[in-house]
Amino acid sequence: MSHWEPVLTDLVRQRGGALVRYASLLCGDRAEGEDLVQEALTKVFAVMRRPAGRDDGGAVEHAEAYVRRTILTLYLDGYRRRRRWAAVRHLLPGSDSTAGPERHSPDRLDVDRALAVLGPKQRACMVLRYYADLTVPQIAEELGVSPGTVKRHLHDAGRHLMVELDQSLEGDRR
Repeated sequence: MSHWEPVLTDLVRQRGGALVRYASLLCGDRAEGEDLVQEALTKVFAVMRRPAGRDDGGAVEHAEAYVRRTILTLYLDGYRRRRRWAAVRHLLPGSDSTAGPERHSPDRLDVDRALAVLGPKQRACMVLRYYADLTVPQIAEELGVSPGTVKRHLHDAGRHLMVELDQSLEGDRR
């Protein structure tokens, strides 16, 4: 057994659900989120080079940090590719999957729709701020931008979300 296999197993068992939720919030779709997590796990653990004899009690936490960072990078790097695919996906027969119970909440649908209007950096900033609970300097470090840029993305995203959610509420009142 390789030295990284127990870390991978523990990570998936303990934090797999949280990683999928994080990735799903970034990309807006659970299936894509699951694919993103799988791709990130593959990339992180394919290059794992830690010595087998070293027993680090925080191995899962360190691995999770690497996987989260990889998920974010893959999401931002693959944005154009996903946009092109989304433009032709409707042409495939039977591309709609069966909706799960989480799809039935109108509030969730409103938030999902509102998040869908955001650009990739704005969406990443919102997810990192309100889901991952990172501070502005931490988000800036994660994305490799200045704190001012993060603040601008958060401000613009907040305005867009407010407009989208207000329109959604007005539609419900009619």
